[in-house]
Amino acid sequence: MKASFTLNGAAHSANVPAETLLSEYLRDHLGLTGTHIGCDTSQCGACNVLVNGESAKACTLLVATLDGAGVTTIEGLGSEDSLHPMQKAFKSAHALQCGFCTPGMVIAGVAIAQRHGADLLDETIRHELEGNLCRCTGYQNIVAAIANGAREMAK
Repeated sequence: MKASFTLNGAAHSANVPAETLLSEYLRDHLGLTGTHIGCDTSQCGACNVLVNGESAKACTLLVATLDGAGVTTIEGLGSEDSLHPMQKAFKSAHALQCGFCTPGMVIAGVAIAQRHGADLLDETIRHELEGNLCRCTGYQNIVAAIANGAREMAK
């Protein structure tokens, strides 16, 4: 199947078997390994990417369904020299331990901030993070990072 979409701000064309998952394509074909595969069952959120600005789990998306879409991975948010405000907020709030879930949490945080704006309640963030699992933290620093990141994104 052929699909043409925007990937991290650049036009991209993929010619892959119809059953190719986005997570597999990103990691195995493009070397974009920031999209982690944690469960393969759409329950952990480690594979989150933005599709047309909405958080989506790449382990359940077929590349063939992305024709005309805009896809942003963690690699497309910022760079080492110029972090995205949400990435800066995660760093400042120490919102990671092992880091495995972090890319998916950052992507989810961006989508939450885009949906709800700068004035987020902790309860809203916690509810919105359902389906994103972290086995290392108590989530408090992640919640704080998303709240801070949302405020910075709004500036």
